[in-house]
Amino acid sequence: MIQTLRTLIVDDEPLAIERLQILTGQQDGVSLVGTASDGASALRLVDALAPDLVLCDIAMPDLNGLEVAAAIDRLDNPPAVIFVTAFDQYAVAAFDVAAVDYLLKPVSPDRLARALTRVREWRATERTPSHQSKWINEFWVQNRGEMLRIDAGQVDLIEAERDYMRLHVGARSWLIHQTIKSLEARMNPDQFMRIHRSKMVRRDGIVGLKHHGDGAWSVDLGEGGVHRVGRTYLHDVKAIMHA
Repeated sequence: MIQTLRTLIVDDEPLAIERLQILTGQQDGVSLVGTASDGASALRLVDALAPDLVLCDIAMPDLNGLEVAAAIDRLDNPPAVIFVTAFDQYAVAAFDVAAVDYLLKPVSPDRLARALTRVREWRATERTPSHQSKWINEFWVQNRGEMLRIDAGQVDLIEAERDYMRLHVGARSWLIHQTIKSLEARMNPDQFMRIHRSKMVRRDGIVGLKHHGDGAWSVDLGEGGVHRVGRTYLHDVKAIMHA
């Protein structure tokens, strides 16, 4: 039997609320308990109704969706939060508030169904509040019009491309809207290290260190290729190779 999810919809656009009402009405095991058009109202309804799930827009005036989700995340028994937004640039910030899924508008019925399945799985497991960890352990990346979850431990190489970062996972790669400086501060230094002003690598992915005739050095990531080490970062790279 499908677990019924008591659901609250939060969006400042009436048409967006109406569309989500229709979509949730087409799904088995979803009971709509209320709607809110702003963040403050959403938090009052979460307190009053104790929903299982909050479908929440991000770009809202005053209290935005990230702030709503952060407040929810501090509750003793928080509902699951699924962001429903037209923008992908909040994907890194979504980690901070333990979003169960991240849907891009317009949402298809099939994509919503997969998100609801993820919520039921999330509710069936023991959960550690996200605010207990300051390190990023997952990414949301845009893939064929939807957001895909990537485990940080699968990322081999992170490269800066202007205002974006490219995450390399094996032969595939994805762009996220983030700077390398801000991202470096959020990556666990026991797992990732900066090797160049524009690159970070997963530490256990380094299989060797190569010295070039011109005095330069590179790290060998095996199938991930060979990447030049910046002078500023050479001492730290050598240290882990000889640890």
